[in-house]
Amino acid sequence: MLTTADFLQYTQWSGIATLVFAALTVLAFILKWGLRFRLVGATGFMLVLTSGLFALSLVPLSRTVIPGAVRFTLVYDNGSTQAVITIPPQTTPSTLEATLRQAASNLYSYGRLGSRSENYMTIRARTLIHPEPGVSIPVYLGQVKRSLGNREDSEMTVEIYPEKFAQLPKPTV
Repeated sequence: MLTTADFLQYTQWSGIATLVFAALTVLAFILKWGLRFRLVGATGFMLVLTSGLFALSLVPLSRTVIPGAVRFTLVYDNGSTQAVITIPPQTTPSTLEATLRQAASNLYSYGRLGSRSENYMTIRARTLIHPEPGVSIPVYLGQVKRSLGNREDSEMTVEIYPEKFAQLPKPTV
């Protein structure tokens, strides 16, 4: 996986290429070359590319890995205070807790906005059961609430709904 140091090095090379394109563009206007306007576009593109690489060099791209967590899929996210993940129906309460903690860490972002009444984010975990062919029922197995203002939230609360696990199909041996 690429690190922030790698992106910083790519930013430097892209910055040099941007300066070369800018010099070529100025030269093209002075000498009235036919491709001078194309060079303006190429220089603009290089500037945007360099800015993006610089932004990636500032923000870490690491994901938290919590032992015991299962793979989840984000199915709903309002970009603010609510998200829903889906997990396999074979999940146990212990793996659900680890998965909720991992989701809370991975979905944290400084860009999430809380309302005046809610300064926390709620992530709910669900699975789908199929009691009969053609029928799917979502079952919410738990949720986690975490702070929107603090990345290392020590007051994160995880709620597991044990009565919902009784609705899940029993694994066949």
